[in-house]
Parts: sequence; C-alpha cells; structure tokens
Amino acid sequence: MMTQQSKAAAFVDLHQRPGCFIIPNPWDGGTAKILTTLGFEALATTSAGVAFQQGKRDGVGEVTRAEILANAKQIVDATHLPVAADLENCFAHAPDEAAKTITLAAGVGLVGGSIEDATGDAANPIYEFDHAVARVKAAVAAARALPFPFMLCARSENFLHRRPDLADTIKRLQAFEAAGADVLYAPGLADMAAVKQVLAALNKPFNLLISGGPTPITQAEAAAAGVKRISVGGALALAALGGFLRGAEEMKAHGTFTYGRDAAPFGKVTKLIKGVKP
Repeated sequence: MMTQQSKAAAFVDLHQRPGCFIIPNPWDGGTAKILTTLGFEALATTSAGVAFQQGKRDGVGEVTRAEILANAKQIVDATHLPVAADLENCFAHAPDEAAKTITLAAGVGLVGGSIEDATGDAANPIYEFDHAVARVKAAVAAARALPFPFMLCARSENFLHRRPDLADTIKRLQAFEAAGADVLYAPGLADMAAVKQVLAALNKPFNLLISGGPTPITQAEAAAAGVKRISVGGALALAALGGFLRGAEEMKAHGTFTYGRDAAPFGKVTKLIKGVKP
C-alpha cells in the first residue's frame, strides 16, 4: 500500500524525469479504476466532470468546494496512483482563504492541486495581476507547510475567458513560477506556436491541455516541444456523454436502440474495474 508520502514522491519524480507524461482526468471511482488498470501513472480530477455528475454547470460557481473534495477523495480511494485535483480558483478571492483549500485538499489524500487566476465573475473574469500573484504565493506557503511535497499547479486562464493576450499570460506564468508554483498551466492556448512561446519563457514543468479536435497535438509533438505533462480536462467526460446523448436522442427520436453496438463490452469494463487488463 502506497502512503501519501510515497505517492507524493512518485508524483514529483514524474515531473523530474525526461519526457512528457499523460495525466488523464477521471470523474468518479469507476473511471479512476479503469485508467489505473490501463497503466497510467497519475490521475487528475476534472471540475467539469464533477459538475456534470452533480447536474450543475462548470466554471460559474455552482459546484462547491465540498463537492470537489468529496469527488477527489472518491478518486483517491479508488486508486494507488498519485492524484492531483482541479481546485478551480480555490473557492475564495482572498489569498489566505484560497490557501486553505490546499490544506483541505491534502487532507483528502491529494498530492497536487491547482489554483486559477479566474474570478468566476463573468463581468470581471480574471484577477488583477498583483492579486493573482498574491493568491499563488499564499497557496505555495500552504503547500510548503505540508509534511510531503504537494505539487502546486498555477493556472493562467486568459485564453478560456476571451482574453487571448499571450504576453500577459506569459507574464503571469513567470510571476507564478517566481512565487514558487511547481507546475504552470495556460489552458486554451491557440496553437503549438503559442505553446512553444510559453515554454521558452518558463523553467518549471508545463501542463498542456489537449481536449481533442480535428487535428490535436500528439504526445510526441508535445514532448518534443518541452511539455512535461498533458491533461485532458473534461474531454473524457464529454466523450462519455457524447455516447450517452447519441443513445438518448436515438431512443427519443426513433424508438430504436442501435447505439448499443458502440457500447463498451460489459465484461471488459468489469475486468478493468477489477484491475485486470482484458
């Protein structure tokens, strides 16, 4: 049985070894077990997946900190792998209050987590620069006070909130790096050229979000550019919901059930959850 300390050490090692690793995003215990059996080395939660599971919208303040942490604990309990969490903006505006979320995250068994510079306010979606940096500094202090190395990921959310300002994004990530963040993240970057510009400006590991699409970046391409880890956010949850919607819409519109032809075999899912590769 791996302890939280040993999981934390393994997670640090993943960020220090050569190359680029994928940290996929399960949304419950079952999907965590499947990803574990498939051989991934670490997992990350997804706020979108939690929101959909709770019948709520993501990114607008409907999901509570308690729900995020309860979901994270379910995933931690389902796997022996290191688990990091999407902690949104840490559910507080004030730096000290946001930092409390890091302490609580460690308390449910997590060995990493993120803090965003998104406010949750559509009228003013991104924290002012100095305030954003102060929040990261407070979160770093909370992480360093823990008895194990908690990998803090600091996120610049400009590109997810219609602020495609690459210079400001880089400025923020550099400030977060200087404040002590272990991993940097800027979801929504327009293309690989932008990713490379960001990477050239940083010295610490960078997390790249790849959500799929017609011409997604591959792991090999990301590794060649210098990306350390790849996450997929809510993409797997949305892919699963895609199958669900196709089936539900077929039943409602046509009264037919052919969607089952594309379903995962019951036996295969059962084996994966049990920890056996079919």
